[in-house]
Amino acid sequence: MPPPKFERARSAEAKRIRETAILEAAARLAGEHGVRAVTLTDIAGDVGMHKSAMLRYFETREEIFLRLATDEWTRWSRDVRDQLERLDAEHSRAEDVAGVLAEALVARPLFCDLLAHTPLNLERGVSFPAVRAFKVGAIAEAEAVGAAVCEVLPLAPEQGGDVVATATAMAGALWQMAAPGTELRRFYQDTPELAHAVVDVGPRLTGILTALLRGYAAPGR
Repeated sequence: MPPPKFERARSAEAKRIRETAILEAAARLAGEHGVRAVTLTDIAGDVGMHKSAMLRYFETREEIFLRLATDEWTRWSRDVRDQLERLDAEHSRAEDVAGVLAEALVARPLFCDLLAHTPLNLERGVSFPAVRAFKVGAIAEAEAVGAAVCEVLPLAPEQGGDVVATATAMAGALWQMAAPGTELRRFYQDTPELAHAVVDVGPRLTGILTALLRGYAAPGR
């Protein structure tokens, strides 16, 4: 069945619906093929629009994915804070908090993929106002998670911020190294001398964050 043919949005509500359709198409395609492989033409074709018409809603491909990154930051932050609230602050261990952060990241493959592409490509392909809007939102969500971490472990605010920065930076890097669902991943798995290149993101990230949190929470620091 061919995709629907859209007419130009004539109202604010119609424009919002059209933008949502574009974002959903981009997210779906990125989930199937990875952010790097998805082009503006791919997205336009998926929603049944000509590429030039889609530029009325988003200035570039990078702006589409930066909007998705904004949404992912918000959802991840909310998920982590909800889970941390359920921990017992008096008995929480570093590995408990590390597991919450890591598992919430691994549960969001698109977010992990976007975390690597955001500083390398996405922020460089949009206007400064678009970068500012993204950064303000992402920083606010990161600070909220850092504060939540400090509620359950005896960390200083700057340490909580460093934990969040480490979690998200490492998740982005490890996700690219793991190359899940790709021919490269299968090549690693099928080549014995490259077995060390097969990265299991969740356990690796949990271990790194546990070590960092234990160090920060150690008496006498």
